[in-house]
Amino acid sequence: MLKNYRDFTRLEMERLDKKNTIVLIPLGSLEQHGNQAPLGTDDIIAEAMVEQIGKALEQAGEENFPMLVFPLIPVGLSTEHKNFCGSITFRPDTYYHLLYDICSSLAHHGFQKIAFLICHGGNTPIVQVLSRELRSELGIYPFFLSSGAFSHPDVKATVSEGNIWDFHGGEMETSMVMAVDESLVKLDTAEAGIPASFVQNKALLPYGTTSIGWMSEDWKTKEGKPIGIGGDPSGATAEKGRIILETSARILVQGLLEIRDWKE
Repeated sequence: MLKNYRDFTRLEMERLDKKNTIVLIPLGSLEQHGNQAPLGTDDIIAEAMVEQIGKALEQAGEENFPMLVFPLIPVGLSTEHKNFCGSITFRPDTYYHLLYDICSSLAHHGFQKIAFLICHGGNTPIVQVLSRELRSELGIYPFFLSSGAFSHPDVKATVSEGNIWDFHGGEMETSMVMAVDESLVKLDTAEAGIPASFVQNKALLPYGTTSIGWMSEDWKTKEGKPIGIGGDPSGATAEKGRIILETSARILVQGLLEIRDWKE
């Protein structure tokens, strides 16, 4: 079972082998995920992923894996969603400095390995920049992990046939929430979204080699109403969510083992 950073006393923390302990920092967000999924979808997924990572490590024979779980950071960089009700965002510089100061404090007390568990894609650019700056300025090792193995064959197989645009707030993310608490999802209010301005394009897409910083308003219903999600979440189920969470955690194990053994 993974241990929580906040549960340690000062004396216990002083005695910890901080040089060889990984601090896992889950990064979530508080933002719209369509009509059907809660604003805290990414936070819920982050907490579930931590639990699944612990189980996956135990199944791999790593019951005493040297990692502490830092408290979830529940708000992130969600500029793309800010015009949809309920969404909360830091400014990029605020979020950068928040994470920098946390890592600076950890480094001050002797921790050298930090692993960001990214559970909202919008947080990724800040973490990528931050990780290089922290390594350069503080001499510590910041790693980053993706919480969703959305390109894995087992995960892709959970997406309903014809649901080609599944993305933010879609079938996969909604299923992940349902695996935790089905009562939080209201499928009867679900609407599908497509990137209306991109559907006829071959190269310029919301993601890929030729892209643009998309906004939630780019994702619309077939009637043209901004809905802010990708794909059709109506096929979401708790069982699909369990497959996605378990698969996503399982494929992180090898990377975590290599982070543990990392030596520059």
